[in-house]
Amino acid sequence: MNNMNAPKILPWIAKRAGIGEALALKLWRRAVGEATLVVGNHDSSDFFRTSVERFITLVEAEAGRCPLTGSNVTWMWRHQARMASMGLIAAESTYRLWRKNWEEFVSRQKRAA
Repeated sequence: MNNMNAPKILPWIAKRAGIGEALALKLWRRAVGEATLVVGNHDSSDFFRTSVERFITLVEAEAGRCPLTGSNVTWMWRHQARMASMGLIAAESTYRLWRKNWEEFVSRQKRAA
């Protein structure tokens, strides 16, 4: 299991959720363990994102509500992650379009010659 340090905000989340810090630490370790199984690479941003997502989900389940606002906002965390990746998706799509157009241009030049 990964010995990743608990986030410094963990006591604050525990207090907001109405659970003890010891339980929050156990939930964090469980979230890190599950992220290890899913992602594998301990040094990636996907690993940290998955750990935090799973931790928030576990704390919500334990407390019966979101520790941050008192309501269920897990969807907001996931939405933010999707929005953060939109720039990369747009760049990849632009590259594919450029490559396709370039290949068509080159093939026309070869036929004309």
